[in-house]
This record gives sequence, C-alpha cells and structure tokens, in this order.
Amino acid sequence: MTDPQQYTPGPASGAQVRKDGENWTLVLVRELHHPPERVWEALTDPAHLHGCAPFEADGTLGTVGTKVNLTTVGAPTPQVSETTVTRADAPKVLEYNWGAQDIRWELEALGAGTRLTLWHNIDRRFISMGAAGWHICLDVLDHLVNGTPIGRIVGGEAMKFGWQRLNAEYAKQFGVETPGLPPNAPKH
Repeated sequence: MTDPQQYTPGPASGAQVRKDGENWTLVLVRELHHPPERVWEALTDPAHLHGCAPFEADGTLGTVGTKVNLTTVGAPTPQVSETTVTRADAPKVLEYNWGAQDIRWELEALGAGTRLTLWHNIDRRFISMGAAGWHICLDVLDHLVNGTPIGRIVGGEAMKFGWQRLNAEYAKQFGVETPGLPPNAPKH
C-alpha cells in the first residue's frame, strides 16, 4: 500500500450541479487509465469498495434486484441503509439508492481507459460537501484501480487531506455558501 500521507487532492474540478427546483444532482466526471471492466469491479465488489467507498457493502452491487446493506464509514454514528440495485448493465451503468439519495455510475470506454461519471442527488445545502467527499473517494478509487492503494479516506479522516479546501472551492464553483463543518468534525 502506498503511504496515504503522500496524497494531496488536486483542485476542485470535473464537477457540475444539475438543478431542478430544490432537487439538485451532483455530477462528477473522471478519466481513469483502466478499462471499464476493472473500474466496474471496483464499484461493485465489497472487497474493492472497502478500499475506496464512504460505506461498507455486505454484498455485491453488480446484479439488478440485489439487496445490500450500505453502512456509512467515518460518521459519528454509522447509518445503515438497505439498498436495492435498480440497474446493473456491466460494465456501463450501475444504479442504486443510498438512503434517500440516488446514485448512478456511468462507465464509458475511452481509448484504453474509462470516463467515469457519478450522478448523486444531494440536498442542495450539502452539495459542495458531497462534491469534496466524492472527489477524495474518486482519487482513492483511481489509486486502487492503478494498483497503488492508499486506503479509504472518509469522514473526519478526510479533513487531514484537504477536504475543507475542496468544500470551499466547490461551493464557490456552484455559487453556494460554504456549509459549516458537522458539529463533531475534527478541525485540523
């Protein structure tokens, strides 16, 4: 495993917000240097998700109709959400609901790599926070797929790796106020 202390997230980029009244959807796009099949495995297999996702999955997310419990990691109180995979078109599209939020991953072959697009509806008050968190998770996913894992960086741990800067940068890009930190978040 690569030393996570060597990791610093780049500037806020590759994100936009789709607005429909009070319903906002975060759209994050990344280009990865590995084929969609490899990225798909990282997004659906619990062992891979353990290395990069902000939740633990007690089953594989790669089959429509599968019910999986997703448990938040790094939260003051872990939240468990039973999720049902609503679409799994390997290795192109994966959709499921996490809590009250819809998640859609789109994987598009791009030469020998993948253009990965995440669609996540998030309460507009927390859209920049979500963008900052997913930014770090996608960086960690990239390291995992590259064979140089740095380990999961979520919750309070993300504060040590530039989450606050990213939150402010995304808030500015999206034209929203920078939300404050959760009351129990460490301030580094």
